[in-house]
Amino acid sequence: MSDQQVERVAVTPEAAELLRSLRAQHGPLMFHQSGGCCDGSSPMCYPLGEFLTGPSDVYLGDLDIDGPETVPVWMGKDQFAYWSHTHLTIDVVPGRGAGFSLEAPTGNRFLIRSRLFTDDEAALLTEPLTG
Repeated sequence: MSDQQVERVAVTPEAAELLRSLRAQHGPLMFHQSGGCCDGSSPMCYPLGEFLTGPSDVYLGDLDIDGPETVPVWMGKDQFAYWSHTHLTIDVVPGRGAGFSLEAPTGNRFLIRSRLFTDDEAALLTEPLTG
């Protein structure tokens, strides 16, 4: 691997397409995954700034979905402790998602797909920022 930083989060083309549609309706967006029960274990999409992050949240990175702004992704610190060794990809599947997440009325829901970082990637990881 080169000197480049390893990204912790990515987005599938299908999820990016839905995010562009949601951005056209709601303006700039953000994700947060709390790790709580039920819907809290899914990534929740909000208008940017509607969910307030703080010291108990970890910034994972930005999703580039084409256009003027990226979509920042945050995760609760306790949840991050379980997922810190994995690369996360935000995807979308048919079905009813979280009632507070912007995609709920579309008949789709966002979800996280993960894979373990390789040893080479893990060696290049930097500490994420907290809220």
